[in-house]
Amino acid sequence: MHALAGIERQIRATDPNSRRKYLVDFSEAFRSYDAVLPLERFSEWLSEADILLVGDYHALPASQEFAAKLLQRLRESSESREIVVGLETIFSRDQHILEEWQQGEIDEAELRERIRFDLDWGYQWEPFYALLNSARKYAKAIYGLDCMPRQDLRKIGARDRHAAVKIAEMREQHPEALIVVLFGESHLAPNHLPRLLYERLRTDRVLTVLQNVDALYWRAAGESQDRVEAVQVSEDVACVFNATPLEKYESYRLCLDRWSCDGGGNPDLGPTIYNLIGGLVRFLGMNAYSPHNTSQPKFLVDSLPEVHSRNSDTALRKLLARKAMSDGTRKLLLRRLEETGSIYLPQANAFYIRGFEMTHASEEAARFLHHACRGLPECAGTGGIATGSDLFYTRTLEHALGYFGSRVLCPERAPLREAELYALYEQTRGDVEQQTSFEFPDFIEMLDFLALHRGFELNPSRYADVPMQIKEGVEWEREKLEYVTRQLGYMLGSDIYDAYLEGRISRRVLKSFFLRHLEEPGTARETYFALVSKVRPEKKRPQKVR
Repeated sequence: MHALAGIERQIRATDPNSRRKYLVDFSEAFRSYDAVLPLERFSEWLSEADILLVGDYHALPASQEFAAKLLQRLRESSESREIVVGLETIFSRDQHILEEWQQGEIDEAELRERIRFDLDWGYQWEPFYALLNSARKYAKAIYGLDCMPRQDLRKIGARDRHAAVKIAEMREQHPEALIVVLFGESHLAPNHLPRLLYERLRTDRVLTVLQNVDALYWRAAGESQDRVEAVQVSEDVACVFNATPLEKYESYRLCLDRWSCDGGGNPDLGPTIYNLIGGLVRFLGMNAYSPHNTSQPKFLVDSLPEVHSRNSDTALRKLLARKAMSDGTRKLLLRRLEETGSIYLPQANAFYIRGFEMTHASEEAARFLHHACRGLPECAGTGGIATGSDLFYTRTLEHALGYFGSRVLCPERAPLREAELYALYEQTRGDVEQQTSFEFPDFIEMLDFLALHRGFELNPSRYADVPMQIKEGVEWEREKLEYVTRQLGYMLGSDIYDAYLEGRISRRVLKSFFLRHLEEPGTARETYFALVSKVRPEKKRPQKVR
C-alpha cells in the first residue's frame, strides 16, 4: 500500500483526469462483493451469459492475457455455440482493415500501422496482438467498437452510446452467438455501457467480468484462503484477480513515462525499481537514512542500485567482460535475463531489465535489499565466499528472501510446495532433456537431493550426521548448484510467507534475517537452519501409549 501510494501520487500529477466523475462512478460502484467465487462456479456463471462485458485495464498486459485465455475457455466449454468478439481498441471505421487481416490478406505490421495502433491507442502492442490471435482462433468474427474522440472525457458518453449500437448490430448479425466485449473498465459502471445495452437488448443476459478492482482486491486479501482468484460482486457482476494494484498502476505509470519520452524511446524503469525497494523497506520497518549498520542497514539511500533499462544487453555484456567471471557464470546470468526479463547483479550493484515483469522485478528488488543490508559484500569485494557449504546456503538464503519479498509485493504469485517437487518425478526422460539443460540422471539426482534436504532440515535431530548425499550436493558447481539452491530457496520462501500470514514470524524477526552478515565461515548454514526452525517447526514423534 505504501508503494502504491507513491505511484498514485505520480499518476495524479501527470494525469489530471483521474478524479473525473465518469471515472469516479466506476470506482464507487464496486466497493464490496457477495462471496468468493470458486473457479468451477465461475465457469458455470459464464455459461449463463448472452453478452459478456470484460473490463480491460489497457496498460496492464495481464488484462489482455486474461481475455485471450477466457476466449479459449469459452470455446472449450461450449463448442456448439458461436463466439463473436467486440473490441474497444479498434475503431469501427477500421473494420475493413481488421477483416483483411483475419482473411490473411495483410500481415501483423501492416495491421498495426493501418489501424494507427501506436498513434491512436498507444498501449503495448504484443499483448493486444496475442488477444487478436486468440480471437481469430476461437471466435467466428471480430468487430471494432470504438469511435473518436478518445482523448476527450466530455465525449465519453457518446462513445458508450456508439458501442451499444454496434453491439446491437453484432446481435442482429449473430442472433444465437455469445458476444464477448473487451472494453475499458470505467465504461462498465452499471450506469454506463451496461445500462445502455439493457435498454437496447432487453432479452439478452448481460454479465460483466471486472479485473483487479482495487477495493475488491483489498477485501479479498483478507479472506482466510491462500489465494482468491474471483469474487461474485452481484448477480450480474464478477471480478477476477490476475495482478496486484501495485502491478496495475506501475504499468500505467510506465505508459505515461513512455508517452512522455521524445521519439518514443524505452521508458525509464529506475523509479519503478526504487519504488519496489521502498515498499519492502517500509514493510520491514527499515530506516533508509540510518547512519549505522546494526539494527538498520547503513545509509541504504546511498546504496540504491543503478538501473539499466535502455540498451541493457549491451551494458550488461560490457560489464561482464570487465568482471572476473567464468564463462559458465556469464552464461547463467544471460540465461536468467532471457528467462525473467530482469536481474540484479550484486557484483556491480546494478539492475538490468530487458522486459519488465512485476513478480521477477520484485524478487530481484528483494535480492538487492538482502545484499544492501549486508553491506553489499560482493560489490565491495568483501564477500569472501569461495565454494562449498558457505556458498550453497548463502545462495539458498538469497533465493528464499528474494522469493518472500516477491510474495509481499505480488501476493498472487503461486507458492512452491513440495508437491510440485515430487510431481517432477513424473516427467519422462524426453521431457526433462527437452525442457532443461540437464541429463536425465543428473535431474533425478537433484530431485533426490532436494527431497532429502527438506526432510533433513525439518528433523535434523533424528540424524546422527549429515547424510553423505547432502554433503556431496552442497559442493556441486554452477548449473546444478543454481538449480537446487533456487528450488530449495523458493520452497523456504513459501514457508516464510505462510508463517508470516499465520503470525508465527514477525516483521522485526524477518528484518533481522535480512540484516545477518553471512561472510564468516559457517554463518550462512547456521542462519539457514535458524530460519527453518522459525517457519518449519520440527514435527514431534507421537508418544507410544503404554
